[in-house]
Amino acid sequence: MPIGRLYVLVFMTGFCILGVELTAARLMAPFFGTSTLVWANIIGLTLLFLSLGYWLGGRLADRHPRPRGLGLAVIISAVAVAILPFLTRPLLTAATQAFADLSAGVLIGSFVAVMLALAIPITVLGTVAPWAMRLAVHSVEEAGTIAGRLYALSTVGSLLGTFASVLLLVPWIGTRRTLLVFALLLALAALPLLPRRALAAPLAIGLLLLIPETGVKAAPGDTVLWEGESPYQFVQVVREGDGDTVLRLNEGWATHSIKVGPTGLVGGYWDRPLCLPVALDRPADGRLAVLGNAAGTTAVQYARFWPAWAVDGVEIDGLVSEAGYRYFDMGEANLTVHTADARPWLEASDASFDAIAIDAYRQPYIPFHLVTLEFFETVRDRLAPGGAVMINVGAPPGQDQALVRIAQTMAHVFPEVELARVNEFNTVVTGYRDAGTAAPAAERMAAQTGPLADDCRALAADREVVPRAGEPLTDDHAPVEWLTDTALLTYLSEGAPGAQG
Repeated sequence: MPIGRLYVLVFMTGFCILGVELTAARLMAPFFGTSTLVWANIIGLTLLFLSLGYWLGGRLADRHPRPRGLGLAVIISAVAVAILPFLTRPLLTAATQAFADLSAGVLIGSFVAVMLALAIPITVLGTVAPWAMRLAVHSVEEAGTIAGRLYALSTVGSLLGTFASVLLLVPWIGTRRTLLVFALLLALAALPLLPRRALAAPLAIGLLLLIPETGVKAAPGDTVLWEGESPYQFVQVVREGDGDTVLRLNEGWATHSIKVGPTGLVGGYWDRPLCLPVALDRPADGRLAVLGNAAGTTAVQYARFWPAWAVDGVEIDGLVSEAGYRYFDMGEANLTVHTADARPWLEASDASFDAIAIDAYRQPYIPFHLVTLEFFETVRDRLAPGGAVMINVGAPPGQDQALVRIAQTMAHVFPEVELARVNEFNTVVTGYRDAGTAAPAAERMAAQTGPLADDCRALAADREVVPRAGEPLTDDHAPVEWLTDTALLTYLSEGAPGAQG
């Protein structure tokens, strides 16, 4: 058999292994999220299945050192990858109900079942490298050269498959069709090793590509208005049973934006940043930076209550901004959208802001680099004299470890820091750039009248002074994910309803 056929097969197998792994993670993201716990399971089990495949491939290669056996194994993996999105859909639907009910048994069971569904394709793909090496090496003298060449081809394929799946295929054609494309490529790469009747496999997979996608994830009791997949996440716009239009990301356990209604208020923590112009005594004009703009709820609210304020909204995901313009009236705001990561954008900016609002979640985490001592020093440097920063911190009830660490870190940078609980899930922490501004700010909020009176007075009444104590979070050591995972595991074991983002 021409050695070039083996090279192509090994390259394509490497291309598909990491591509399937990353795409399978995207397959599960709308239902299980993208927490470090999920990724640890995906990566760990993938390595386990690959190790099993390497061992099995070596044994099969010695017993059946023929190209046809290798080609059949690749065809089996292609079929397994092709049916993966269809096989797991009922399990993922069960997971949705498990999140709604917080049924730990169903949730864990469906997660384990989906992960085990990866066992066949990943294990079989793992057999390719040792099997191909057995077929390619004809003398001991060339073993090292052939082995190095095959490993290099497989690694380059994995590198390209990683970027192709995340940056190109998933945003362009979606998760299900991306898996089908990988399956088709595997089947085509195996054809030169098999008889002609094997052509039925790529033809069948090609027909599966023609099946229209009817929606990634249902929303029981609600109406799905729009769905999309970006390089970062699964994005869904839903009209809830009470009439609210909301933005959900990935597993949808949290709400990240709400469409602003006629009153300009939406309830929850979103309304609290509206009190910053009152607290700072800047009702006429000012400049606000929103780090984590999402679909623009805060920017639209400022257009209603403080139209003279200019808003810079920083949102890393352009697809989320697109949803904001299409479904959340973001176009009516006095808003400049910056598609960027919040911290590099703020560090590169030479602007001065009267207020900065931070609500940047990649559920369930606040990105650790947005809550460290070094980050808050940058925030302080970008605030105008008399300015303030307000950050929303979400945490399960009774699990305040991350909240306390973040607030204490802010107290190492700002002379006055206060926290005020909004509901059982959300707390806003405010840091004032200059000493002596917190007390007058509270007085102005306590005296507020009109539609913002309830929120501003609640901020003033519920404020708790945060002392400068404890070890601050730093770029070198900020265990935000660990603190959050610990809180969520404790909370989920007890069971409770969902939260705002």
